Parts: sequence; structure tokens; C-alpha cells
Amino acid sequence: MSTDDKSKRRLPVIDQPTTSTPPPSKDEQEAIVRAQTGRRAFLTAMGAAAAVAGGAIATGAASMSWEDFFRQHYLRLDDDARRALLAQLEARTLAEHGVEANIRAPAALEGVEYAYALNLDACTGCRQCEYACAAENNTSRDPQMHYIHVLQLDAGTFDLDDAEQQYEGTVPKRAHVYMPVSCQQCANPPCVRACPVNATWREPDGIVVVDYDWCIGCRYCEAACPYGARHFNFAEPSIAPSEINPDQGYLSNRIRPQGVMEKCHFCLHRVREGRLPACQEACPVGARHFGNLLDPTSDVRRILDTKRVYVLREELGTMPRFFYFFD
Repeated sequence: MSTDDKSKRRLPVIDQPTTSTPPPSKDEQEAIVRAQTGRRAFLTAMGAAAAVAGGAIATGAASMSWEDFFRQHYLRLDDDARRALLAQLEARTLAEHGVEANIRAPAALEGVEYAYALNLDACTGCRQCEYACAAENNTSRDPQMHYIHVLQLDAGTFDLDDAEQQYEGTVPKRAHVYMPVSCQQCANPPCVRACPVNATWREPDGIVVVDYDWCIGCRYCEAACPYGARHFNFAEPSIAPSEINPDQGYLSNRIRPQGVMEKCHFCLHRVREGRLPACQEACPVGARHFGNLLDPTSDVRRILDTKRVYVLREELGTMPRFFYFFD
């Protein structure tokens, strides 16, 4: 395939959607208000049911404070309300886990749309990215939850149905390739459309986020995701205080409750402050590349312009911002 042909094929992926996000329209504001009303009705019903039901959602609803219950949607909070919310969460983390957390809410940077490119020729399947992600993002140790799943495939095929995730032994194995899979940060995310209460949305820098306090745990987003990238806390997440990362973000790695969805968020508490995602820092072979898709001089754009690029389940039209490539 010529360079011109590759450029034509990828231009729609790079150019859509636009990077500037206009203020919410009247219809969008009304949708948020409806979502807020629906969320309160749902949690009211679950709170009433908690006396007779021990499910994760009912438990979470029953434990909510009135302040949490009547809080506005995160996107409607002003700066003072957000600062108060972060202080409340820091105090809660100290009281419940004995850890002094620094919880921030860094905003998306203008002129930035984040993307990831992963070299399938270089990845050895060592899983260091997977465990670095867990350590950075305070995922539950028992039951174990990981945002990254490394798949072992036979060389020459991308049949994910036959991929092996629980492989053991020395890696890399001959005649095999390794494909880490996590949230693809889609530009056309089906999970966002599926959420009935606007608890998940796509930020201006392309990161799809979840507000854990707003999520009602219906798991519609999990069913809608074609990449198996969303995870539900069936049980109370368990992590030792000594293992908790105190460097936290509201929409990223703060401690999550039982009964909500969570997923990869490109370590937004790091990348919006100029650092790399934890998984890229941990990769011992340089297979991972992260950067600004809109910067023509970035590593990610260079890869898209010069390498053989593969998009996972491209035919679905989700427009991932996670690209795989070969040397």
C-alpha cells in the first residue's frame, strides 16, 4: 500500500471528532437534568430495597449520604463545589483507609487529543504494563481487577476468540504474538450512548471517563463495549493501605466503591500534568507510545504516518484512539 493510500485510509480516524468542545447545548443540559432526576429515582428505589436485598447496587445506594444524593452532575459543578467535593473525598479516604490522598481534577488541555500506539512486533507479553497499571490506579487486589489484559495469539492471526489470556511460562514464546487490550478510548464510544444517567462521557482531550459517584451500576456500558474493557465491582474492592497510591484524580484512580463500573482512563491524573501513563513507563522494551494525535510532530502521529497500523474491530465504527502497529 502506498503512503498516499495509507494517508487517505487514516484521515477520517485522525480528523474526527474536532478537538474544540462547544458549551453544552440546551438539549444536552436538559439531558443532564433528566439523568440527574433518573439517578435519584433509581437510588431512592435501591435504598428502599437495601433493607431486604444484599446486592452491590443496593448496598451502595443505602450507604450514600444526603450530600452525595443531592449533588449536581460533575459537569455542572462550579470550581468551589469541585474543590469542596475533592476535600470531602480526601477526608473520606483518610477516615476509611488511613491514607492522606491528594485528589485532583486536572482539566483537559486545549489542542490535545490523546492516543496510544503499541508495537506488536516488540511486545513480549511480560505483563509489566498490566501490573504497573494496577499499582498506579488502585484497582482491587481481592477480587482482582486489571484494566489491561495481555492476550497471547498464534503468529499470523488476530482471532481474539482463540487468544489465550491465562498463559504461563517464559515469554515470548516462539510463533506467538502478544496484544495488550484495554479501553480503546473510542471517538464514537458505544458505552457513552448506553449509559442512562450520563455517568460516563468523552472529555475534550479524547479520554472516556466515569464518574464513580454518579454511576448506578446498571452495567449497560459493559454490555455495549465490544472490547471487554469495562469492569464492575461486584464485591467491596480490597487494597491494603500500604499499597494505595495517594496521587489520585477524581475521574481516574481514586478509591472506588462497590457496585460501580470502572475502566482505563489513560492515567489522566498523570498525562494532563505532563507525565506518561504508568503502563508506558513500565514497558521494558519500548513497545508503547503515547502522545497528542493532533500534533503532527508527535511520536503517535509519526507512527500512524509511517507504520502498518491495525485498529481493533475497526469495522464497528467505534473509531478507537488506541492503535496497534508493526515495524
